[in-house]
Amino acid sequence: MIRRNRIHLELHVLAKYENQINVFSDFLDELPDSAEPVWILGQCYDVKTEKSNLLSDISSRLWFTYRKKFSPIGGTGPSSDAGWGCMLRCGQMILAQALVCQHLGREWRWHPESKHPAEYHRILNCFLDKKDSCYSIHQMAQMGVGEGKSVGEWYGPNTVAQVLKKLAVFDDWNSLAVYVSMDNTVVIEDISESHCVRPCAGACGWGEFSGVSSSSPFRPLSHAHSYISPSWRPLLLLVPLRLGINNINPVYIQALKECFKIPQSCGVLGGKPNLAYYFIGLIGEELIYLDPHTTQSALDAEQGSYVDDLGYHCQRSPHRMKITSLDPSVALGFFCKTEEDFDSWCDLVQKEVLKKRNLRMFELVEKHPSHWPPFVPPTKPEVQTTGAEFIESTDKLFESEEEFEILNV
Repeated sequence: MIRRNRIHLELHVLAKYENQINVFSDFLDELPDSAEPVWILGQCYDVKTEKSNLLSDISSRLWFTYRKKFSPIGGTGPSSDAGWGCMLRCGQMILAQALVCQHLGREWRWHPESKHPAEYHRILNCFLDKKDSCYSIHQMAQMGVGEGKSVGEWYGPNTVAQVLKKLAVFDDWNSLAVYVSMDNTVVIEDISESHCVRPCAGACGWGEFSGVSSSSPFRPLSHAHSYISPSWRPLLLLVPLRLGINNINPVYIQALKECFKIPQSCGVLGGKPNLAYYFIGLIGEELIYLDPHTTQSALDAEQGSYVDDLGYHCQRSPHRMKITSLDPSVALGFFCKTEEDFDSWCDLVQKEVLKKRNLRMFELVEKHPSHWPPFVPPTKPEVQTTGAEFIESTDKLFESEEEFEILNV
């Protein structure tokens, strides 16, 4: 009881501290009248001539913030994530961006007075603060318990990436493949193999597949079109990295910038010590981000209904921060809806992000390294249940590189 009260007190103090930070950060909100191009998730804007289009793009991204007055997590846990759930909310945002691109397209725009397609509301339903929403704060927090993260404990980028990977196998509607790289290495063969597994045991209507093709480096899928296409699922590729020791190493800054210019960009998870942000773009030497540190009341919406969505879109000028202030623990995100998108991503990353061989942020290799354990794609358990119900297992739900989890204090 004493420990629980101390945790609640610490969360209260942290929430007050975060609110004070938000007041000061408002001074950086207004976008500068600059000739520098602005990049938002792979799209380029001129602030002077395209400001309204730029702001429309930003406000169209789904914005998940702290919520209060939702049903207690696990029945007896917290009913608000203020003070501890910011990285979980950022994880929701990067995943939601992938789902919007999958179902609505990158060019889709939100307007408060417009009628939006049913797919849009179905996406929002996936993130409602209810225990039966597949990507709710309840599901994410409880899935983390299996990795030793207590409900109410702060998460790092890698843990959130792993939680999303585990929860995605229970999502029959989207059939999204979430691949999280290990040891700073993206393995094309493993991504290909993960798309050959039918995650819904036939429920999603994916075609049969057998065999994995060999191919030329960095274009494995286009040569196997007749085999892999029936089982190809949209891919959210997450790359957890540590780009320095205490601060981001300047040698990686240009490569990080290039990531926001790639059409497949889905943003970056990161932030400052104990303050997580969802980075969606850049202007000059500053990153543009969506900030989850605003507390709203949870919506009391019926599952499957149309959602009152005004609180899910940030309609003010975006926050910015100097790229040199970024904590070195990050997770890059990319979305590839088709095989062709993935082929293009491989080429662009080789040419623009990894062009300096001795200063690469990560490696892109064709074959699974022989000294690694065998790759096992995540699969849905035989029983019909949700991921959060497995948290009592003594087995680890996923592997985690702890150095990606400790943000500097």
